Amino acid sequence: MRVLLLASAMTILCAAPAAMAHDVPQGFADLAAGLLPSVVNVASTQPASASSGDQTDGDQSGGGEPGRDSLPPGKGASATEAAPPDGAAPPIDKSFEQFLHSAEGPGSPDVTSGGDQMQSLGSGFIIDSSGLIVTNNHVIDGARSMSVILSDGTSLPATLVGRDTQDDIALLRVHPPHPLQAVHFGSSRKARIGDWVLAIGNPYGLGGTVTAGIISARGRDLQEDGSTDYIQTDAAINRGNSGGPLFDMQGVVIGINTAIYSPSGGSVGIGFAIPSDEVAAVVQQLRRYGKPRRGWIGVQVMGVTPDIATALKLPETAGVVVATVAPGSPAAAAHLAPGDVILDFDGHSVGSMKMLPRLVQESPVGETVAVNLWRNGKAAEADLRVADEPAAPAPTTAAPKKPAEPEPVAALGLTLSDVTPALRSKFSLASGTAGVVITAVAPGSAAARQGLSPGDVILQMDGTAVSHVQEVTGQIAASRHDRRGEILMLVQGADATQWVSLATG
Repeated sequence: MRVLLLASAMTILCAAPAAMAHDVPQGFADLAAGLLPSVVNVASTQPASASSGDQTDGDQSGGGEPGRDSLPPGKGASATEAAPPDGAAPPIDKSFEQFLHSAEGPGSPDVTSGGDQMQSLGSGFIIDSSGLIVTNNHVIDGARSMSVILSDGTSLPATLVGRDTQDDIALLRVHPPHPLQAVHFGSSRKARIGDWVLAIGNPYGLGGTVTAGIISARGRDLQEDGSTDYIQTDAAINRGNSGGPLFDMQGVVIGINTAIYSPSGGSVGIGFAIPSDEVAAVVQQLRRYGKPRRGWIGVQVMGVTPDIATALKLPETAGVVVATVAPGSPAAAAHLAPGDVILDFDGHSVGSMKMLPRLVQESPVGETVAVNLWRNGKAAEADLRVADEPAAPAPTTAAPKKPAEPEPVAALGLTLSDVTPALRSKFSLASGTAGVVITAVAPGSAAARQGLSPGDVILQMDGTAVSHVQEVTGQIAASRHDRRGEILMLVQGADATQWVSLATG
């Protein structure tokens, strides 16, 4: 069993400067008293065999050892990431994923089981006095019936307004006999590491419980696609806190408490919340349409590396470079093209690759936004109209793979061949694929270190489309003649299309 040692050998305590003393709150009683009436318990009755939680957090009876929680699936890509972002906070190490749990679920006293159904208790908060409640989708997923328990003990039946399974957000409605006390969303982007926060929820079914702490980190990636910028806090979060609010010291919601990181299943001071800027945008869509409507512009992007910046004559390593543009997409209509670098989207600087998908998805569908670009060695601008994210295409059955004997040409540590029917079948290439196929990669070469592999297809070299090996060798010769030293290739892989810069030798 792995043991994670989090204690240092020596701790040095220093007195805080007197100038900082005013930042330490004297207490949280007044703030908590004003917020508690807006936080509710959410109870859902579910078939014992169908609950999402009982597949991940232990058995229904509460006797099972907590296991790895199934976090919400990756969000649909509006501006798809083609490679991990440079300089971003790394995802949770897979060695410790077994210690990642939802902050709600079976295997704890907040769940009771009887016969063929079970009751799961989570948390939520009121955002409209008429009876709109926000919670996590996994709190009510698979529910036969739902109820909301107010801070005064009143229980009200709840109905589902809409849910977002990708962002793990649900919007419920109750019909109270009198107006309820609502809270409001604040801007999670303004929250800083070290800021004080309050978490209020329903841990272990105990009812309204207040815990305090600070924001420990920003930008935590709990999903492989890195699309959600989780807030990490040391405020105690336990099972039953899922769906509850994380407040700042002004009493506005800056996150939804969703997951904990713990070997025991209890709080060890590492909890995670979905940022309010993402939540507020989704809730607005659920409230208006009953479902999420994510913005989409139809580009696949990757981070700008120093090599790519040099090849594109970009003054600094900034923005994201376009790898592909979907036909008929808003980006295509605005004449964006592979090799364009998106520096600014709708007034927001694109500082990392994972930032663009969030900015696009949060943009209202139908809105026209301004995009600042770097194109052909100079600044450019484009206006594009954000569209609805299209439904994912149905999966297709891969063609049977057959052996092929191409006549390769060695270059750049690669063995290359024109696209042939045999290679199309062997590597399951789409019927319209046009380019030059990589059939082998020399071990230890720069191409191998860049992650290139057999079956990848070179689409462009230095901005020029290639479909024959002779065109590749011609571009390499031109690069050497111009003493550029590096050549920029657009390479289509099995999962993504990306720009790769290789030395020409």
